[in-house]
Amino acid sequence: MSHDLQRRLTPRHITFMALGMCIGAGLFLGSGSTIKLAGPAVLFAYVICGAMIFIIMRALGEMAAHEPIAGSFSAYAHKYLGPFAGYLTGWNYWILMMGVGIVESTAVGIYMKAWFPDSPQWIWAFASVAMIGGLNLLAVKVYGELEFWFSLIKVLTVVAMIAGGFAMIWLGWGNGGTPTGLSNLWMHGGWFPHGVSGMVLALPVLVFSFGGIETIGMAAAEAAQPERTIPRAVNSVIWRILIFYIGSLFVIMAIYPWNQLDANSSPFVTTFARLGIPRAAGLINFVVITAALSSFNSTTFSGSRMLHSLAGKGQAPVAMGRTSMHGVPVRGVLVTMVFLLFGVLMNYLVPGRIFGMMMSILAFNTVWTWGMVLVAHWSFRRRHAEPLGFRLRVWPLSSVLCLAFLAFVWVMLGWSPETRVALYVGVAWIALLTVAYYAFGIERRMRQAAAPGAA
Repeated sequence: MSHDLQRRLTPRHITFMALGMCIGAGLFLGSGSTIKLAGPAVLFAYVICGAMIFIIMRALGEMAAHEPIAGSFSAYAHKYLGPFAGYLTGWNYWILMMGVGIVESTAVGIYMKAWFPDSPQWIWAFASVAMIGGLNLLAVKVYGELEFWFSLIKVLTVVAMIAGGFAMIWLGWGNGGTPTGLSNLWMHGGWFPHGVSGMVLALPVLVFSFGGIETIGMAAAEAAQPERTIPRAVNSVIWRILIFYIGSLFVIMAIYPWNQLDANSSPFVTTFARLGIPRAAGLINFVVITAALSSFNSTTFSGSRMLHSLAGKGQAPVAMGRTSMHGVPVRGVLVTMVFLLFGVLMNYLVPGRIFGMMMSILAFNTVWTWGMVLVAHWSFRRRHAEPLGFRLRVWPLSSVLCLAFLAFVWVMLGWSPETRVALYVGVAWIALLTVAYYAFGIERRMRQAAAPGAA
């Protein structure tokens, strides 16, 4: 028996779901690599990327508040750009969620080795898949509450680090009473130690770090009073994320020379140790494990809801659209878990390379998703010329500017040898989806469904 998705998520749940998705391995572990690429200029890169993401979120929020439907941007692409665009966007986002889930489960394995150095990394990756899969089989309100507390732990940790960092910078707390000041930001090669090109090369990695903020749109179909909930979540989450990212990295690089940070370890552990907090490494290790599990929780939620939406349009097996009595797409969750086990296998075969490899590859999928949000929104605006309560400002100039930024990120993916694989894998994935669309008769079913008089 199938039931509908339930509108049980509050603004508090949705805001922290998006925060939980964004403040994860990309910040706690991946920020070390972006600092190495750009030095202190990484702060400017985050400002640029954050401004573009705000445009994307306003566009998505406008559509979600007006039409809070399952599948979010995939459903909007289907409606405003055509079935093929919706199909590509939906399946591309699902594979993105699978990839992010693999990254986060890998992060759990890496962090757990700090406590259990002799244990295989893949065991902890497997344990995280089993745990998060079980949580996602619960009613959506239970999921929302768990995600709230998961996210709150890491948000409070980042705030504590920022506060402690400023105390060291201005008051000398933890530094023998001698303020460190801000000179570390420019004394080791200046603001742009690797030139503007270093900052530019960091952009594709930053895109991955912010990937997942679009979870707000995915949650619209299960939000209570979405016309109020979604705008509030969109407006609040973006500035909070910018504070957490820019504020935390500003503090880290101000109290610790950026060129002495290890790109393969968490700069947060280094910073708390520098602040003189006893057992800082163990404390932060607990927090970053929680952060990774929180992001993993959101990816599994979003992936299963995308399968539910695709099934409803005949673009995925019908079974993926069935829900339990609690409104949970159980089969979608189980299929998502099965594919996440591929990450466990990767952690067994190439444990030392999987994290960086997946971060580079997934930038393509993230840019595709954001680009489709903007293009679908363009068509949405042309059909809904009347003023709406929640709108993307300075349209269409803001959309054009953001699309140009996303195109530039795609170019940079191909420019750098380290991220070029993202284009190869991304194009191959789109080609595979296109072949499947015609080979399995999806195109024919979509055409029949769209015919006049079709049920």
